[in-house]
Formats: sequence, structure tokens, C-alpha cells
Amino acid sequence: MLRKLRAFQAFAPNKISSPEQENSEYVNLAPTDKADQSGIYSTALMRAAKDPDVFNIALTGPYGSGKSSIIKTFLKQYTKTRFAKKRVLQISLAAFLPEADLAGGHVSKQEIERSILQQMLYGADANDLPLSRFKRIQAPKFWSPFVSLFIIAGSVSFWYLLQQRRAILDGSFFQPFDLTNWIRLGCFAIGFTFVWRLLHQIYVKSFGFSLKSISFKDIEIIPEASREESILNRHLDEIIYFFQSTKYDLVVIEDLDRFNNPDIFVTLREINSLVNANVGVRRHIRFLYALRDNMFSNTDRTKFFEFIVPVIPIINSSNSIDKVLEQGERLSLGTRLDGQFLKEVSRYLNDMRLIRNIFNEYAIYIKNLEADEENVLNPNKLLAILIYKNVLPSDFEELHREKGKLSYILRNQDSMITNAEIVYKSKISEIEQQIGEAEKQVPADLSELCMIYAMALISKIPQGYIFVEFNGNQRIPIQSLWSSEEFEQIVESENILCLTANSQRTRVSLAGFQEELCATRRFADRKRDIQVKSQLFKEKSSKTIRELRSKLATLRTTKFNEIMRMDAKSTEGLFETFGETKELVKFLVLEGFLDDTYYQYTSLFHSGRLSPNDNKFLIQIRAHTNPDPDFQIDNPKEVISAMREDDFVQNFALNVILVDFMLGDENKYRQKIVALLEFISDNFEKCSTFFSAFYSRGKRLPEFTSRLIEAWPGFVSVALASS
Repeated sequence: MLRKLRAFQAFAPNKISSPEQENSEYVNLAPTDKADQSGIYSTALMRAAKDPDVFNIALTGPYGSGKSSIIKTFLKQYTKTRFAKKRVLQISLAAFLPEADLAGGHVSKQEIERSILQQMLYGADANDLPLSRFKRIQAPKFWSPFVSLFIIAGSVSFWYLLQQRRAILDGSFFQPFDLTNWIRLGCFAIGFTFVWRLLHQIYVKSFGFSLKSISFKDIEIIPEASREESILNRHLDEIIYFFQSTKYDLVVIEDLDRFNNPDIFVTLREINSLVNANVGVRRHIRFLYALRDNMFSNTDRTKFFEFIVPVIPIINSSNSIDKVLEQGERLSLGTRLDGQFLKEVSRYLNDMRLIRNIFNEYAIYIKNLEADEENVLNPNKLLAILIYKNVLPSDFEELHREKGKLSYILRNQDSMITNAEIVYKSKISEIEQQIGEAEKQVPADLSELCMIYAMALISKIPQGYIFVEFNGNQRIPIQSLWSSEEFEQIVESENILCLTANSQRTRVSLAGFQEELCATRRFADRKRDIQVKSQLFKEKSSKTIRELRSKLATLRTTKFNEIMRMDAKSTEGLFETFGETKELVKFLVLEGFLDDTYYQYTSLFHSGRLSPNDNKFLIQIRAHTNPDPDFQIDNPKEVISAMREDDFVQNFALNVILVDFMLGDENKYRQKIVALLEFISDNFEKCSTFFSAFYSRGKRLPEFTSRLIEAWPGFVSVALASS
């Protein structure tokens, strides 16, 4: 009794403090029994449970709408109105769901029914179902030692009676029939009782005996019943016996709708009808199902259930921001997390348990990852990683091995940068080509070009015609034709109308006129070339080229999401594999919350750790592949320590980040710097790409130039002579 009181004392505070868990650092994900504060759902379900004509009840609502919590709240009230301790049988198939869609992910009807039958029969005490064919391990009771003692006494008594069988048959064994003969009479009573109980147990156990199969090497005899499709129908007698021997009157079935198999509901309804029609079951047995609204098409669900209770979701995309902010306040994260990010990402979260678990994990991750004061992490990126982890757990697991859908997108960064470089270079080449074409043109300016075309046009006008008529009422003298505002339109015309001083008219065809002057370029093209040649255009083009070259130089350091936005059309297809979660992943990636720095948020930092980029760099140089000079290195100190001494007299060491890092601590890396400068002086022609990258990205350009001049006095003259 004292032990029970202590157990209750330890248990009671947890129950009392559970409503306050919202203010704690962690919250559980279990359904609550306080979901129906107004009592609307409980009242409706209680009304259905008391209706003698209702046997199948449905609680319908979208996934994550709180059906489990409503059922738990209802059962709390329902069990208070009952005298028996166990009158509700709960069956949940959540744990039976397949982990992933491996081989089609299809779960057969037999597998579902087997799980239902197991939870039903194995949920009751084995002693309540002594005649069941499903045998289970029975734990010894407190009277087991006495039973063992009785078996010994019975066995000894039976053996003694066998020795005295002649005396028993002639009756002398029972003489005298009084207390003076208590030993013999007692042995007879114990022995007889032992034999009777033994035979009775054999007889009772024979009811549960089932012959499943007989096999003679290659010949096997199997009952036809074992081939039936429905396991529940095959063991219908077991189910009826279960309800005859137990006191359950309400069966709650959850998560059955996730298999999208309406046929199982037909079978369960038939079983419910047969159980209630059985004379041995003297009470109403009701089945309560929790399922989605779209489980049945059209009006089919009204044929299956006598009572349907709809559930209004407590959270959806419109009010999820409030739930997200509540969790943020619970962990005091209001100042750390970006409110705009929470507002936008909450639109993709509509499951209360999911939101709670995300912030539970956030509390654990932030404590571990920020244990080292040198680790300054972006809390918004950490939350994004955990949202991705909870929504796509399988792909998150693959991400640790640099596999999966997100990893594939991140691996495309190099190809995206290459494509962007091609675009920038093509734009630069196009502008330079335009300037080059303009320089080839003979006319110095637009006026000179107009004079050339005007002289050629006047040569086609007959002698004596001194005007060109334009738009039917405007006369332009031919000597001022080149300066007319309408000159370009006249040149582009198919023919023109010419006039004499006496208004005599003639029409002159200009077909092939422009081709005679220039077979490849028309007047408008040459006009544009001259405009290109102008100083103003040159300045504008030079500015554009400088901007493009600047973008090209900093492309390797551009954020991953900005690179993806540069070519949104080609990257759109990368997100199609995410299916329903495509929009969420797309938002997290394009907004910069999921990028190639994910490893900082998915594993603990420790000295000597190499990032995926660092590891990739070392793998490439070991394969004698020269990485680009602006290849991203996250931990240069660890990379340098992992490199060999002879790596610094090869192209491998020509990395902007590595050179900057070594120049920052010349005393420590003096020998490596000297070896690197010697390589540059001996192989200057091979280092042009590195110089271009270092001039645009290097942070220690003065130190680098000074050390190079000291190690190689002829550097300046060679550099000036080079391109």
C-alpha cells in the first residue's frame, strides 16, 4: 500500500502541472483531453453513444484537425459514466503505417486486418480469453506457488492411489470412514481432485485446438478457410468470443483512413452487425472511427455510419502564424527570429503537433550548437533546417550523406555559376562586338551618313525635279533633304513622289537602293552603329562592361539563392521532385534559409572539422584536379594542415582564400608562402586566372604584391608586358 501511495504521489504532480506545459521549454505531442472546452463534440458523441439505433460513429475532419484530442476528451467523460474499469477498446494503426513508399508503398487489406485483430485480441488479458486459439504468454499470478504445491501433492496422491487400487476396489481403503482414517481419505480427495482438474483442463483446451496444416515432406494439407481473403472474416468466431468474454462496449479505431482502402470499413461494419446480433453479447457494441472527410466519395459515407460528427480544424494556413508565434514566445525567441520569416513560413505549416515538435527540436539544437561561443549561427536558418527535417525527414537523413533531393539542388551550384558566367561573358562579348562594328563604319557621325544617303538618293531623281513630297502635303527641297526630320522614313520607303517647280509629278522607285550602298547593313543599322560609336554610348557601354565584370568576379561568392534567382526558369524543374512540399522547399531555398551552409546546423562543431566544400577541395587535389582559384573553402586552417608540403609548389595552392589566410599569419606559414611565390615566378603564364580572381576578391592584395616583388624582382616588368 505504501508503494502505491508513493507511486501516486510521483504521478500526481505531473498530471496537475500538465496544463502548464505550454510555458515550459518542451511540450509533449500527445493528444490532450482538454481539446473540447465548449463540450460541443463530446455532447454529440455522447448522444450517439446512448442512441440504441447507432452502432457506427464517424468523427470526420482533415489531417491534423485534432480528432485524437477530441476523442481523448470524450473518453474522459465517457468512462466516468461507466461502472466497469475497462469498457473502451482503442485501436490505432499509426504505428503500422509504412515508413516510406519503397516498393509502391501498398499495404494489403490482409495486413491491415491482421493489425486490427492483433490489437483487439492482445489488448485483453489472456485470462479473460481462455478458449482463444491465439495463445499468449501468461505471467504467473500470486497463487502460482500454491498451484505448484497442489500439483506435487496431487501427483503423489495419485501415485499412492495406484498402489492401493485393490483396496480401493474392494472398499477396505475407506475403512474406517472417520477422522482416524484422515490420511487415506485426504489422499483420495486430493488425488481425485487432481485427476478431475487435469481432465477438465484437457477438455477445455481442446475447444481452442486448431489444426492449421499437416505436412508430409512434399505433401501439405491446409484448411480451405486459411485461404480466405479477409482475416477478420476468417476469425469471426474469435471476435465474437472476445466480446462475449470481455466488457468492452466501445471500440475506437484511428488512422485507418491513411491506407485509402474503403473496403475495410465494409468488413468492420459487417462484423459490428454480427457481433450485435449475437445472443451471447448482451450489450450494444459501437465502433467509433476517426477519419478524413474525403475518405468516401460522394454520399457513400452516410451508408456506412449512422452518426457523423464533423470536426472544425483548430489550425490552418490562415491562423498558423499565431501558433508559431506562441511557440516562439514559449522559448523566448521573439528577439532572435525574424518576424517576417515566421509570418511567411507559417503559411506552409498547418499541423499543431508538427509545429510543437519543430520548436522542441529547436530548443535542443540551439543549446548544443551554441555551446561553443565561437559558433555564431543564424537562428532563422536553424529553424528552416528543422522545418525541412520535420516535413521531409527521409530526405534530411539522406542529406547527411550528401544524397537526396535537396543535396542534388545544392550540388548544382557550380553548374549554375558556370551558366551565369557564360551569360555575363556573352553579354560582355556582345557589347564589345557592337563597339567594334561601330568603329568599322566610315561616316564620322549621323550627319555625314545622312549626306551620303541623300546624295545617292538625289542621283536617282530625274533632272528638273527639285522637291520630294511627303505625307501628301509637305514639300522638301532636295538640297535640304539630308537634314529633314523625315529623312529616315523617306529612305525606308519603297518609292517617293518627286515634283518640279510647276508641280509636275513623277514616282521614283527606291527598291534595292540601300543594298547598293551597303549589301549587309541598312540605314537604320548604320545609324545605330554610329550612335554606338558616339562617346556617350561608349561611356555607357564601358560602365555596363565594368558592372558585368564586377559581377563576374564576385559570382563565386554570391549567395546560393541569388544564383538560383538569376535563372529562375531553368531551376524551376529542380523542385518538381518534392511533390506537395515543393512550394515550402522552394521558399526556403530561394529566400536563402536553406543553402550550402546547412552542415553548420546539422552537426556539432568541433576542432578539426572539415566542411563538405573543404573535403571536396582535398579530394580534387588528391586526384590531381586543379580547383578554381575562387573555390569556396570554409576552414582554411584545417585544409592547409591536411595538405602536403609539395602541394604548395603546384597550382593546388593558388586559391584566393588559402593565400589570404596564409598572408594573415606569415610567421606560421612563411615556408609555404615562399614555395608558392617561387611557383608563381616560374609559371607566371599559368597563373593568369588566379591573378584575375585575387585582384577582384583578395583581401590582402598589398601584402601579396609586396611579397611577390621581394621574391621576384622582375615581376613588375613581366606583369606590365602581359595581358
